[in-house]
Amino acid sequence: MTAILTPQLTETDVRRALGTVVDPELDEPITDLGFVRSVGVSADVVEVHLRLPTSFCAPNFAWLMVSDARDAVRALPGAGRVVVELDDHHDSDLINAGLAADAGYRGTFGHEAEDSLDELRATFQRKAHTAAMERALTAWLRAHPDRPETAAGDLRLGDLADDATTAALVARRAVLGLPVDPASPVLLAPDGSRPAAGAVALTLRKARSVRISVDGNAHFCRGLLGTRYPGAEADQTPRPSPDHPLLPLEVLP
Repeated sequence: MTAILTPQLTETDVRRALGTVVDPELDEPITDLGFVRSVGVSADVVEVHLRLPTSFCAPNFAWLMVSDARDAVRALPGAGRVVVELDDHHDSDLINAGLAADAGYRGTFGHEAEDSLDELRATFQRKAHTAAMERALTAWLRAHPDRPETAAGDLRLGDLADDATTAALVARRAVLGLPVDPASPVLLAPDGSRPAAGAVALTLRKARSVRISVDGNAHFCRGLLGTRYPGAEADQTPRPSPDHPLLPLEVLP
C-alpha cells in the first residue's frame, strides 16, 4: 500500500488558521490585533508565540485566546506537534505549562479558576452580536436618512446591504443560535426576543453603547500593544470606521 503523504504546512497556513481565532473581549481576529508575535514551522513542529497589550491582562481572557489558538492550529491537516505559548504575561509560565499538559483551565489554575469559562465566552458572544447588530442597523439608517430610528424595529435581514457588515452580523447570530433567514427581524435581544414597539429607540441606543465600548477597547489595546512592542503596529489591521474614525492613540511613558 502506498503511503499518502500530507503536504507540509506553511507559515501562511498557520496564520490563516490563527485568523479564525477571535479575541473574546474585543471581537476581532488575533491576527488583526497584532497578538501573533511569531510563527515557526518545521518538519515536525509548529511553534506559535502570542503576546498581549499588558502583562496583567485577565488570565481567563488570556487562556481563552491561547487555547483557542492551539486548537485552531492543531486542526490543520499535517500539523504534527503544536506548541503555542504566551509571552510576557504574569501567568505565562502557568498558562504555557497547563496548555502543554492539556490540563484545561481548571486543571491549570486550580482553586483560582472559575467553575467554567463557558459562561464568560457566551457573555462575549452576546456582546459581539449586539455590537454587530448596531453596526448593521446604523449603516442602514445612514443609507436611508428619511427613515426614523424607530424603523429599525421593522427591518429584516433581507433588507440589509449584502456586505461585510451584514455577513458579520449573520455569523454572530449563527453562533448564538439565532435565526439567519432573510425574513428574520434584525433587532433582536441575544435571547432572540424582540423589543416592544415603544422600546426600539432605547434598545438601539443601548446597543450603540455596547458597540462603542467594544470598538474603543480594541483601539486602546492596539495603542498599548504598539507602546509595549514598538513596531507591532505593522502587524495590525485596524477595523474600518469610515463614519466615525478613531483618533490615533498615544500612550505616554
